[in-house]
Amino acid sequence: MKSSYIEVGACGLSCRLCPAHHRETVSKCEGCKSPGRMGAACSLLNCAVKKHQLEFCGFCPESQSCSKWGKHREASKTGDSFVSYQALESNISIIQAEGLDEFENQQKKRERILEAALHEFNDGRSKSFYCVAATVFKPEELETILLQAKAAPRLDVKQKAALMHSLLNEAAAKNGYLLKLRKPQ
Repeated sequence: MKSSYIEVGACGLSCRLCPAHHRETVSKCEGCKSPGRMGAACSLLNCAVKKHQLEFCGFCPESQSCSKWGKHREASKTGDSFVSYQALESNISIIQAEGLDEFENQQKKRERILEAALHEFNDGRSKSFYCVAATVFKPEELETILLQAKAAPRLDVKQKAALMHSLLNEAAAKNGYLLKLRKPQ
């Protein structure tokens, strides 16, 4: 199956907000459904895309009773891998209610903000942190924080990163967001 949404995981995660998608090396991941990843050992990808020819597990008639997808969703409530799963249930709801095109449009907006933060405020150690922030914050909140950081006087890259971290952490505390990967339970 040739996928139209290579940067939307079959499970509902957004590849656009994954640190591996923003690598500047040959190991950059183009997305869960890209040709380079289709051989990966992901049971959800293999089942949805290869077996059922579906872009998304939630479109499968067996999705409500699927033990693989159910375990994945349950695990996402308390733990992450190298990418944040905190928005998985919200992503699934958006895809099911509004479709993949709308979800992809929303993720592109988040990714543009993430790329701006990576371009201007990355000290070489902030990519995962910014990816988690792009996952949990609303795009409008991220844009406001980015504008605040850009308004600061001339700073070196370490100072810029410290400022961005501070603004994100302050807003996260205010809104009850968690800006770190959770260890699986």
